Amino acid sequence: MGDREVVEVQIGRSLRSDADVVVRCHLDMPVVTRVPPLLDDGTPFPTLYWLVCPLAVKRVGRVESAAGVASMDRKAMRDPVFGAALETAHAEYAAERDASLPPGAELAPTGGVGGTRVGVKCLHAHYAHHAVGRSNPVGAATAPWVEPLDCSQPCVLGDGETARSNPEWSAPR
Repeated sequence: MGDREVVEVQIGRSLRSDADVVVRCHLDMPVVTRVPPLLDDGTPFPTLYWLVCPLAVKRVGRVESAAGVASMDRKAMRDPVFGAALETAHAEYAAERDASLPPGAELAPTGGVGGTRVGVKCLHAHYAHHAVGRSNPVGAATAPWVEPLDCSQPCVLGDGETARSNPEWSAPR
C-alpha cells in the first residue's frame, strides 16, 4: 500500500516530509507515523510521532475540547509521581527525536512531546507517543477515551495515486 498517499488522505493535506508508519490498526490503516526532526525544507519539527488515524484524531479531539489538556496539566502539577513520569517522557522523547538529527545540523527542534518543555500541550502527540509503546502517562490516561480503534470499514480506499477517502467510512461511537 502507498503509505504516503494514504496518510495524505487521512490528514487532508500533503506531507511536508517522508513519514514512516509505525502503528497500524486492525484494518492495516496507518494510525501513527514517525516524522523526521527536520522537514524537507529544513524546518525543525518537534513532533516525532504524528497521530494520523481519523478516528483516533476525532476521539482525542473530544477529550481536548472537554478541557483534557488543562486537566492533565493540573494532574501533572498536583500528582508528583504523574508529574515526574511526564518529565521523563518529555526528556526521552526529545532524546529519541534528537538522535535522528543529521550530523552537523545547524537547526534543531526543541522541547519534548509536542515541542513543549514542561506540562501538556497536545493530547494527540502524547497519545501517539503512548500508542507506539513508549512510556507516557498523559497518553496512557488518554487511551481509554480513544481505544479501541474499532472501525468496520477502512478510512481510505486504494493506495498510491488511487488513494481516496472511503465514502462508507464513519467514525464508530
